Amino acid sequence: MKNDNQKKRLTDKEEELMQLLWEHGPMPVSQLLELYPEPRPHFNTVSTVIRRLEAKGFVNHEVAGGAYRYYAVAKMEDFRKSSFSRFIKSYFKGSYYGAVSALVADDKISADELRELLDLVERKSSVRKNGQTD
Repeated sequence: MKNDNQKKRLTDKEEELMQLLWEHGPMPVSQLLELYPEPRPHFNTVSTVIRRLEAKGFVNHEVAGGAYRYYAVAKMEDFRKSSFSRFIKSYFKGSYYGAVSALVADDKISADELRELLDLVERKSSVRKNGQTD
């Protein structure tokens, strides 16, 4: 089972490439490389990481003009949810309250933003009480 969980997680380099594909869409390794800031990684490094992502099933390719154009198969939303949950579990003992409290303590969220979040929670709660689905 641990192996399955490891397959679902992205290394930092893999996540960086996935972000580029999610943001910019299908492209060959040469174009992906151009999106990196200087100093850029070596072509072979990016190529190896993209092939590793393809082997994990997160990326696929199509042949266009004799070159491979890679595209994300995995959805960003799926990774956002699982990554955020792991982050909260690892750094805040699973407490979302603790995470928000840390944002308040570090002046990273304003009172207005907290009010908006509270309104969102209340609206969602109201919808659930009335038997409506999201």
